[in-house]
Amino acid sequence: MRRALVVGGGLAGITAALRLADAGLSVTLAESRPRLGGLAFSFQRGALTVDNGQHVFLRCCTAYRGLLQRLGVRDEVWIQPRLDVPVHDVNTGRSGSIRRDPLPVPLHLGRGLVRYPHLSLAERAATGKAALALKQLDLADPALDQQSFGEWLRAHGQSARAVEALWDLVGVATLNATADESSLALAAMVFKTGLLSDPGASDIGFARVPLGRIHDDMARAALERAGVRVLLRARAVEVKPDGEGRHMVQLEGERLIGGAETMTDLDALVLAVPQDAAHALLPPGSLAEPENLLRLGYAPILNVHVVYDRPVLDRPFLAALGSPVQWVFDRTSHSGLTGPGQYVALSQSAAQAEIDLPVATLRQRYLPAMERLLPRARQAEVTEFFVTRERTATFAPAPGTARLRPGARTLTPGVHLAGSWTATGWPATMESAVRSGTAAARSVLRELG
Repeated sequence: MRRALVVGGGLAGITAALRLADAGLSVTLAESRPRLGGLAFSFQRGALTVDNGQHVFLRCCTAYRGLLQRLGVRDEVWIQPRLDVPVHDVNTGRSGSIRRDPLPVPLHLGRGLVRYPHLSLAERAATGKAALALKQLDLADPALDQQSFGEWLRAHGQSARAVEALWDLVGVATLNATADESSLALAAMVFKTGLLSDPGASDIGFARVPLGRIHDDMARAALERAGVRVLLRARAVEVKPDGEGRHMVQLEGERLIGGAETMTDLDALVLAVPQDAAHALLPPGSLAEPENLLRLGYAPILNVHVVYDRPVLDRPFLAALGSPVQWVFDRTSHSGLTGPGQYVALSQSAAQAEIDLPVATLRQRYLPAMERLLPRARQAEVTEFFVTRERTATFAPAPGTARLRPGARTLTPGVHLAGSWTATGWPATMESAVRSGTAAARSVLRELG
């Protein structure tokens, strides 16, 4: 039986391991953390079960939804029957929404755009024209990656207000970068696929249960059913040739016998780890320009968690304009919180300026902002306030990024790459991670014939 080792137990590694096991390989998955799930995980904080961040997906995320089905957790996620994003501007006091109708593309967004109160009539008309122009872009054109999305929007008549109230409202949350910091290629992919491909493509979904149940508990159960050997707290420290055309991998970990194990006789190795870790582990000559992995920078996400002694948010989520708050989500139901209180989480993307600020500073910044956004918070008492920080949440989707993202197959036989940062064509999302795992498994199977 052919033997494969997958290093990394995030969504990319889980997907690759399942695919290879399905194809009949003997698969070991090694993860350095004490859990699976990568950057989409849960932890306990007293009586609360806390997700490290609010991870959402869209109906068009077919690969991630396929993984959910494989894990047997389709009923533990929820997808909107129809896109509806409530948006409140704290400066004007206006509330509106980004929503769709059951009509063909692009008419499905027409009424929602006409009624969107956060843009002037002229801005709405210009936005409609820009959306039609965006739909005509060829995503296979390499020139798109050399231009910023912000530059393209200005060239197509988009005001600063339109960028803030519409394009960045969606783009920052999906790309983890503002329009000026984003590659036009990636932004066009997001908007064309999510908003302009199918009427239901943009409907938003998220977990009803803690992410740890899906990406750790149920993923481990599925891997075990598939015959995959899962090693937790097992870190790959070295990859080297074994002299017979294969590679051996040195693992270290407190749960391994003697604290170390050498994996030998490997027919395939999949490195499903962050780009800098892949750079450190790849054998020399695996990539034509290995330093590109280090040039592919990171972008952080900050999550602010607040527990109030009473309800302050009357809907599953809300997007904000004119506020430090970007998006706020109700996390009460699956956190284990009991009693009359409410637990909300603020998801702050592209958070370079705030990611290292002290908790006290963030508290002074965000609690007053929440009171402006949610009037009922003014009478509520804060019983808990804490933050989670993902400094390397995604790769930075800047112009010129495409050439830095390698494919699954490397120049070293038997060594393959996976991760949301590889050349999936998607930004660094759960969907991209799953697609990369599938691509790596296919690369392995093609190489093995």
